[in-house]
Amino acid sequence: MHEPKYKRVMIKISGEALAGSKESGIDSETLNEISDKIGEVYNMGVEIAIVVGGGNFWRGRSGKGMDRTTADHMGMLATVINALALQDSFEARGIPTRVQTAIEMRQIAEPYIRRRAVRHLEKKRIVIFACGTGNPYFSTDTTAALRAAEIDAEVILLAKKVDGVYDRDPKTNPDAKKFDRLTYIDVLNKGLGVMDSTATSLCMDNKIPILVFGLDEPENIKKAVLGEVIGTSIM
Repeated sequence: MHEPKYKRVMIKISGEALAGSKESGIDSETLNEISDKIGEVYNMGVEIAIVVGGGNFWRGRSGKGMDRTTADHMGMLATVINALALQDSFEARGIPTRVQTAIEMRQIAEPYIRRRAVRHLEKKRIVIFACGTGNPYFSTDTTAALRAAEIDAEVILLAKKVDGVYDRDPKTNPDAKKFDRLTYIDVLNKGLGVMDSTATSLCMDNKIPILVFGLDEPENIKKAVLGEVIGTSIM
């Protein structure tokens, strides 16, 4: 077996990815496939932290006419549903997992405490961060960048529904060009929609590389950790 390239990784999973072929909610087959592949990475000895989105249940910008803060708080709660689903799936496979939330809800998860999160990772537990940063106006991409910096993750694995970063939306532009490598400045200057500017700047300031790849093939998670060339790398 090849040796993993990274010892500690941050995996960002979009909520939409958990929906699979469904338009919303959680597709159990997709959830299980993702858990199986992350489990393979876990069994290689890699320390794994996960930030999960909530777009399969709610997106803050969907609340037309709604107060932005209220809409964003609803989105944070949606991430908790996904985090608990992932935790249950991992633990069904015998993988110890902890969910930490930026908004306290002690009956179902731990509050986010950096030192405790790092200790869980050192004890070979997967840690799932939910509720974003706990603040409105910040995306879960920003959460992934922030938590990655806090726990000293070596890379952010950005698992999306598209297989990399394109110059235009590949769903509506069949001739869209895919990038193999980009710099943080490229992403900011070109206004590419891979991550919001706050998240990209945070990664740039802390020199955290980002690898963007498609989750339509869950095997890509393992390939990314092994250092195989897939998707788009940003550094």
